[in-house]
Amino acid sequence: MEFLQVAPFELIGISILTSNDPGKADVDIPALWQRFFAEDILNKIPNKIDHVIYSVYTDYEGDHTQPYRVVLGCRVASIDYIPDGMLAHRINGGKFKKFTAKGNMKENIVYNEWLHIWNTDLDRTFQSDFEQYDERSQNMNNAEVDIFIGIK
Repeated sequence: MEFLQVAPFELIGISILTSNDPGKADVDIPALWQRFFAEDILNKIPNKIDHVIYSVYTDYEGDHTQPYRVVLGCRVASIDYIPDGMLAHRINGGKFKKFTAKGNMKENIVYNEWLHIWNTDLDRTFQSDFEQYDERSQNMNNAEVDIFIGIK
């Protein structure tokens, strides 16, 4: 894990409201991913900068134990046009701590890294945290997913 200064950026995607209560995020987030691929959202996002997929956790009603919004989408050069059923979200930038989940995606490496994050004593902002799925996350048996946590 390392500390980084992240520049502001915008993305367009789809979203849901969920929480970490039993039976919520563990059902809602996989369903959002299924919808993302089933509806070919990746190829419907206008003004994409690249094909990196971001899973953003934002609009926290408090901390990670309270409801929050998940946005699944891509960075864009412009939010002038937002397709029906999608939304735009801005990552304000700032100081982030980067964690990297590594291993077999079927072994819940991302969720296990979140368990580790929730048990750290980071002074979190609870504004926007995000996972970054790039070419390193494509090999399901040997994936790497970066997780960025906004800190004060």
